[in-house]
Amino acid sequence: MTANIQRWKQLYQKYSEHTMIWEPMFWENLDLCAEYHCAGHAVVECGVWKGGMIAAIAEAIQDPAASYHLFDSFQGLPEAQNIDGEAALKWQGDKESPIYHDNCRADLEDATEAMSMAGTDNAHFHAGWFEETLSDFKCDAPISILRLDADWYASTILCLEALYPQLVPGGILIIDDFYTWDGCAKAIYDYFSKNGIVDRIESTSHKVAYCVKR
Repeated sequence: MTANIQRWKQLYQKYSEHTMIWEPMFWENLDLCAEYHCAGHAVVECGVWKGGMIAAIAEAIQDPAASYHLFDSFQGLPEAQNIDGEAALKWQGDKESPIYHDNCRADLEDATEAMSMAGTDNAHFHAGWFEETLSDFKCDAPISILRLDADWYASTILCLEALYPQLVPGGILIIDDFYTWDGCAKAIYDYFSKNGIVDRIESTSHKVAYCVKR
């Protein structure tokens, strides 16, 4: 862990009610973003829940020229498919589970509150299903941080097709669900293979999956 650990702990405490991410993984997300963000570039997160992760990223990188784009249905997750794996289907079917979180539904107001807590006035909220909000999205700046928390195969593929070409060389892709859901990992492999991409998937000590674009 870097010399920023105390600062990352403070940010986790500040946004703990706005995130489901385990604290050590939260810190490692901040480490990665602080290292790979380029000044004046955009930060994009797909699947924001209550906005705690991207709000903390905004505080971590401390770039007043950055823009922030938050994509979420704010209606919960779409229906998992067989390609997403047995564990995904079981999770979504168990509505009484303490980790179900109302199918990961959160209100837009939760995310706007988090970004307000971060003190940024350059946040853009894209509410709706990815096939609607990403279909013709062109970012207002080159993207240096692309964080995907899209869970399922179809959602992850949509995000990659729309946004990975807009990620700058040297920018970072963080894949929240790579080690959680089969469909997410398969989407990464399929997209990279189809497009001849040989960027390496790497992992932090607490299994935050990421790759740096060549």
